Amino acid sequence: MKRSIAGINPTAKPSGTGCEECLATGAWWFHLRRCAECGHIGCCDSSPNQHATKHFHATGHPIIRSFEPGETWFWNFIKRTEVRGEALAPPESHPKDQPVPGPAGHVPLNWQSLLNE
Repeated sequence: MKRSIAGINPTAKPSGTGCEECLATGAWWFHLRRCAECGHIGCCDSSPNQHATKHFHATGHPIIRSFEPGETWFWNFIKRTEVRGEALAPPESHPKDQPVPGPAGHVPLNWQSLLNE
């Protein structure tokens, strides 16, 4: 399969609607990020567990895209900057009715004090 932008596979579907690792362990996230190479959904760096960045370090997949409704930006971990992307396989974000932070029932009352800066 030919890819027009290195690190982006436009046919890779999202792995789910929430952070894979947080869902598996009962943890929570602030915002979600989608690996543009394989579709892995991980939590952002403000989230306590930073699974999107951990996925980059484990796989070397360099580009993520926001998985938040209305956001279409891409980030390149290697260049440490926003980059141009292309359309990815749907869906483009988690469901709009999914709470932020999430998932419902797992977010502590003091969640704001637990965010990374």
